[in-house]
Amino acid sequence: MTTAERDRFKEQLLAMAHRVKGDVDATSDEALKAQGGEASGNLSNVPLHLADLASEQYEQDVSLSVLENRTHTLEEINSALERMEQGRFGVCERCNQGIPKKRLEATPIARYCVECAEEVERGND
Repeated sequence: MTTAERDRFKEQLLAMAHRVKGDVDATSDEALKAQGGEASGNLSNVPLHLADLASEQYEQDVSLSVLENRTHTLEEINSALERMEQGRFGVCERCNQGIPKKRLEATPIARYCVECAEEVERGND
């Protein structure tokens, strides 16, 4: 991999990290907001109906799931940047062969070549 290619991947990873970090911050606010009550000034913090509480709980569960996914993606981006600093970016962590550039272009956080990724997904690591 040339220096120019590595620099291009690094820029792409940093842009992804910036975007995902913004998503994490926004999703954190949504997922961790207090449930029940109304922002309109009601004195009670109790929803008007049990279905309202269930809807709020569902929305919070979805937000927490999205937050978990975004946090994992941010960790993978940071790991790819670390591999880049160590000179291991673009090398499969399982077979130590090069990861094809087309795969890295599609998924710059890839840890494995296609064959090894399929094996890992099947649980054959």
